[in-house]
Amino acid sequence: MSTDAAIIEELMQRARAAMGSLAGADQARIDDAVTAIAWSLYRPDTARRLAEQAVADTGLGNADDKVVKNQRKTFGTLRDLLRVRTVGVIEDDPVRGIVRIAKPVGVVGAITPSTNPSATPVNKAMMAVKGGNAIILAPSPAGWSTTAATAEVMRAELARIGMPADLVQVLPQPVTRQLTQALMEAVDLIVATGSQANVRAAYRSGTPAIGVGAGNVPVIIDSSADLDAAAARISASKTFDNATSCSSENSLVILDDVYEPAMRALERAGAYRATDAERGRIRERLWPDGKLNRAVLAKDAAVFAEVMGLSEAARGARFFLVEEPQFDAASPFADEKLSLVLAVYRARDFAQAMDIVDGVLAVQGRGHSCGIHTANAANAQLLAERTDVVRVLVNQAHTFGNGGSFDNALNFTLSMGCGTWGGNSISENLGYQHFINVTHLVRTVAEDKPSEEALFGAYLARYGRD
Repeated sequence: MSTDAAIIEELMQRARAAMGSLAGADQARIDDAVTAIAWSLYRPDTARRLAEQAVADTGLGNADDKVVKNQRKTFGTLRDLLRVRTVGVIEDDPVRGIVRIAKPVGVVGAITPSTNPSATPVNKAMMAVKGGNAIILAPSPAGWSTTAATAEVMRAELARIGMPADLVQVLPQPVTRQLTQALMEAVDLIVATGSQANVRAAYRSGTPAIGVGAGNVPVIIDSSADLDAAAARISASKTFDNATSCSSENSLVILDDVYEPAMRALERAGAYRATDAERGRIRERLWPDGKLNRAVLAKDAAVFAEVMGLSEAARGARFFLVEEPQFDAASPFADEKLSLVLAVYRARDFAQAMDIVDGVLAVQGRGHSCGIHTANAANAQLLAERTDVVRVLVNQAHTFGNGGSFDNALNFTLSMGCGTWGGNSISENLGYQHFINVTHLVRTVAEDKPSEEALFGAYLARYGRD
């Protein structure tokens, strides 16, 4: 047996033993375990320590915002999970004669990204254990140290309340592609968040898999928008954790008749409007050799301004606006930028604005999400009806709303399914329902068989029988 296979076999044996000890646990006991996992990261000292470690390990984002992410996502997810049943009978419908009984899916393999090396592992562990499952984390190499430390606090809190620590495990170093592949082939379900290479590998593994798509969020500001409110939301969202989130805005599409007022509102909210010369310099330095410059990925605004060689006036900005003369799919500004820069497009009317959104999403991000700032409900409805995305956020800070919020109905998550548009198996936010199997107990009911006339009558009256 190879070394990788032996490592995975031991982890799987321990995971299955931990799951076995949950057999017969009632909902209250399962919810204790979920709450223990949540508390292990939510407690202020741990949330701060792991946030600082994440920045030190990966160089991505900033510690203060990661503290908020560690606590807010964990708190919101716990709220959602404590409101649902996942043990035994979860629905009994005597009228339809259906009883739904929840059961675990098995051992979950969770691929987690370097952008959220503590929040995402806890988020997935909470959902997995809510279904009575064990989870084995496969972190990115850059995030391993933080994820391993996060796993240890989860395990310690589980043990403190008498639950098996091996409900949560993590791959040992070095985390190689081969070791992660061996894990994916051994587990019962894979949940992959992070690079699209990982998502595709999960789908190819032969194991049932849930993957999420790439972000590249375009947001429209239309003629009816409250411009200062929109600018404030965009600023808060774009700058949060230095734009590490896949839900962070990457492009703004502003209607012509409010273009200049909107740009001034964005500047009041902390944006720096790059000159034409600076636009060219940003293009050269953000994509040297055609790849994103790691020196500015998810780095502070001052670092971005210095590396890009921007004017002294830019050094105090919170984020940066680069105006594109027209939409060009070949321009790198149409792609995800993972930094504090937004491409800005000017649209002559709402129809063209939607066309630009489609163009951006065709470059990357199809299926993920888009947004609109508007007082016109019809525009929001039209955008949602014609755009191939799972989520359309209206008048919201995208980073805070897309993965669930306390003022919208999306469930809290750090993994956003993008449907078949994004090459995914789910078209919703990852949630507890993806971590349970359901047995349907089916009883007979009064016969529900309509007449032939009821089903075919209208059709045959219109078209005849031949």
